[in-house]
Amino acid sequence: MRLMDRFTRQQFLLFATVIFFIGIFTTGCKISYSFTGANLSPEIKTFTVYYFPNRARLINPTLSQTFTEDLKTKLQRQTSLNEIADGGDIEFEGQITGYEVRPMSIQKDDRAAQNRLTITVRLKYTNNKDPEQSFEKSLTAFDDFDSSLTLSDIESVLVPDIVKKLHEDIFNSTIANW
Repeated sequence: MRLMDRFTRQQFLLFATVIFFIGIFTTGCKISYSFTGANLSPEIKTFTVYYFPNRARLINPTLSQTFTEDLKTKLQRQTSLNEIADGGDIEFEGQITGYEVRPMSIQKDDRAAQNRLTITVRLKYTNNKDPEQSFEKSLTAFDDFDSSLTLSDIESVLVPDIVKKLHEDIFNSTIANW
């Protein structure tokens, strides 16, 4: 069955006219979505992530490298910025200042039912295009684990989760401006 058989000529012309005007009016509108949450000035084209040394009392030997490289990867994946080794439009630097385990949820026998691994990072964010956006602050994230487990039993699972939380906090407070 042909299209013209379903509609009269007048209905077809009205339908075509409506579609034409919808097309004209919507091409003049620009709707912009960001699925990553990035909210950066168009002037910002590059970023630099400097090495985050581990200055905590308790040392995880791979934490500094993992933290630094994973932050670079997050920025590459969730922004259109180019990474450069030094002097980017925005710069991330700092140090890991805390890596500690503390007992949580004390039971009646003065024994912990849960322990908490906490990682603290001191971040210095520099926006070389808009210095008013620059800041320094500490960020902390943690995960709890059953006290029947030792840190070495669970560290390989907890550390990536905590680092991911810290990177989300860094992204939200710098790139997304939350």
